[in-house]
Amino acid sequence: MYKIQTLNNISKNGLSRLPTGQYSVANEFAEPDAVLLRSADMHKITIPASVKAIGRAGAGVNNIPVAELSKRGVPVFNAPGANANAVKELVLAGMLIAARNLGEALSFVGSLDAKEDLHHKVEAQKKRFVGSELAGKTLGVIGLGAIGVKVANAARALGMRVFGFDPHMTVDGAWQLSAEVVKAGSLNELYAACDYITFHVPLNDATRGIFAVESLEHLRSGAVLMNFAREGIIDAIALRQGLDDGRIGRYVCDFPSPELVGHARVIALPHLGASTAEAEENCALMVVDQLRDYLENGNIQNAVNFPNTRMARVGAARISIANLNRPNMIGQLSQVIGAAGLNISQMHNASKGDLAYSLLDVDSVVPESLATSIAAIDGILCIRVI
Repeated sequence: MYKIQTLNNISKNGLSRLPTGQYSVANEFAEPDAVLLRSADMHKITIPASVKAIGRAGAGVNNIPVAELSKRGVPVFNAPGANANAVKELVLAGMLIAARNLGEALSFVGSLDAKEDLHHKVEAQKKRFVGSELAGKTLGVIGLGAIGVKVANAARALGMRVFGFDPHMTVDGAWQLSAEVVKAGSLNELYAACDYITFHVPLNDATRGIFAVESLEHLRSGAVLMNFAREGIIDAIALRQGLDDGRIGRYVCDFPSPELVGHARVIALPHLGASTAEAEENCALMVVDQLRDYLENGNIQNAVNFPNTRMARVGAARISIANLNRPNMIGQLSQVIGAAGLNISQMHNASKGDLAYSLLDVDSVVPESLATSIAAIDGILCIRVI
């Protein structure tokens, strides 16, 4: 019986993919086999040694200590693309709110007394909220992954000109992207060309502060910045300077900060990017299926720290091994398994940066002593016999 601990509410339809005879799901377990979560901060808790896998029902994993788990050979699964449509629609909504001054207009109407000549007041004041249309304007999309591609294509459908920037774009993403999207040669080129700019990149050392104080020098005056990715992507000092002097016309984001709440040029939403019933269900379904396949078969799909590794099962038993990506690891494994008198029916090995992962199907039952011998090899992080 696999014990799955949930740190947040997970879609019931997603959890229903875990057979009740094989899985037990609860908020508290002393020694869970795996953890499912959405936004809970795992940096603040002790993760038991029993945990074999983490499943994040969403895309970002900043709330999970990935490096620590990698050292233990624990894959961290996420659900890339499962919430892409939800985020895309919110980006479009944010762009429309900024373009048509809808926030101020709603506040104005809400402040009126409906009994005191409402129609006259509305007609007299509506000129205060005159906005602009999106058609004919230019949008810059930084990061052309699952979300960025959808945003770019939707903007084209609205009649916008679109620039895109992503030096690491995948082949699949390129196939899905509209051919009418202009490839920007640099971030500064994109900043200078666009009326609206939206960021869709993960937060890491390479992307932290990619919009910096010096970026303001290239920004088209009055441009609208939209950040539905991560807060640290835009440098706080650059943002404040640009907002205060008007070089940034509006800042639309999905994570309010104390410094910006109430600023006249800021539209801050309460982290609604993936907050739709459809997105929550899609994320849960994807990550639960991945988690189950790993626990039952050792297969890896969409782990942020280990390579995709999938193999149909043959033989009497399967050995899954996470290790450091070093020379002669496969040779050592083969030698130890052969010395134990087991024949390898098939195997698959892949690497991702400093880490590697192997699946080996053998023709007979694996003795406990073999698992101990494999675990003793220098560089082995985790071994499971399934």
